[in-house]
Amino acid sequence: MPPVRPVWPIIVLSIISAVDGILSIKPVDFIARCFRDVGWPRRLWWMMPVIKFAAALGLVAGIWIPGIGLLTSVCLVIYFVGAIAMHIRARDFGRNLFVNALGMLLMCTAVFVWCFLS
Repeated sequence: MPPVRPVWPIIVLSIISAVDGILSIKPVDFIARCFRDVGWPRRLWWMMPVIKFAAALGLVAGIWIPGIGLLTSVCLVIYFVGAIAMHIRARDFGRNLFVNALGMLLMCTAVFVWCFLS
């Protein structure tokens, strides 16, 4: 029996991260547009699927090794705080900021608190 409870939010967030990683390999239009809108350099786009797959794997590993899940959760919160800062700096106050970045920050924070702090 895994020591982390509940497990289902971790699994859901890891699936979202993995799907986002797949969509970022050759960024689909809405992801590429988001990268451009915030000024993320094209030469660094390759990093995004690596980061997203690492997050998915870290979350899944965290089901059995809570320290890895805790670290991954903290990193995801920091990642989305940075993403929000990039949207604000670029004055990109649309859907990408409020639905995607803020929504993911709230989800990652909820998983962090509910699954790894409680």
